[in-house]
Amino acid sequence: MNYIERRIRDLFQYRPEPTMEPDEIDRYWDAALRKFAAKPLNDTVRKEEHPFRGAEVFRVAYEGYDDTPVHGWYLLPSFLQRDSYPCVVMYQGYTADSGEPERYAAWLLLGFAVFAVDTRGQGGETGSRLSFDHGVVRGWVSQNITVPERSYYMAIAIDAWKAVEWVARRPEIDSSMIAVAGGSQGGGLSLLTAALNDKVRYAIADIPNMCHMDFGVMNSTGSLSECAQFVKRYPDRLQDVLRTLAHFDIMNLGHRIRIPVRMSVGLKDMICWPETVFAAYNRIASEDKAIDVHPFCGHEVWESQTRKHMRWLDSLRST
Repeated sequence: MNYIERRIRDLFQYRPEPTMEPDEIDRYWDAALRKFAAKPLNDTVRKEEHPFRGAEVFRVAYEGYDDTPVHGWYLLPSFLQRDSYPCVVMYQGYTADSGEPERYAAWLLLGFAVFAVDTRGQGGETGSRLSFDHGVVRGWVSQNITVPERSYYMAIAIDAWKAVEWVARRPEIDSSMIAVAGGSQGGGLSLLTAALNDKVRYAIADIPNMCHMDFGVMNSTGSLSECAQFVKRYPDRLQDVLRTLAHFDIMNLGHRIRIPVRMSVGLKDMICWPETVFAAYNRIASEDKAIDVHPFCGHEVWESQTRKHMRWLDSLRST
């Protein structure tokens, strides 16, 4: 056995202790979701002009955690003239945006509707009305980082959860074929939403963040390094920060994910370290899960990986 094979073998056996017990995190989220379930979406839908032939394009805004309008693209492959369509809800990587409709053309050609949403305050058109009680370091994730219920993580978690709620209400969407997908932060939100929303049927998470977050705070060069900088400035708040992160850690929520899942990981990734991804993957309860391991990739998603995910979802739609 060479080093690469041994490294992969060890990662499949990597199961650190959860930082929050299953019963406790279940009680927390069951109560939180009951609270937000009654909150209206207050959505708006505007049809857009576009160069596509045989597709419909809509600009959507809805409310999630608070009264912030969360913006996204809603796309339908109307050239197929079907009564209902499978749908992929797509979440973005850290600092990114939902882009332009052309980004999702391949999904439309496969016959999937797409709902691609911004992450509040980051690179898209969505702002943030989240108020916070203390200063933050660079970026967004340290906003209210010591209070789970008011944290930035809670805000984006509920925003993502509500995106699926919005799609599930659309009469032209096949509710038995709602998938969530994303990479990095988007991959973390995909898994988090799969853990929290029973309307999700399939999940795709490439190089996901929000996994084994205590390890990430210590080692990641990505968004979790902002939490490290916050604790460097306020060392007495370390336990409060870690306690908040535990509520959103896929490692702690994996027992709630029982749907089919496909993931990927790069062994040279220093943003979403392979230890973090496998800590979550190894605790996902689904009997239908798979992870593609790329020994020489860093924090990146190759087109061939995306194609593989698309073929997987397409095969499910065909059965």
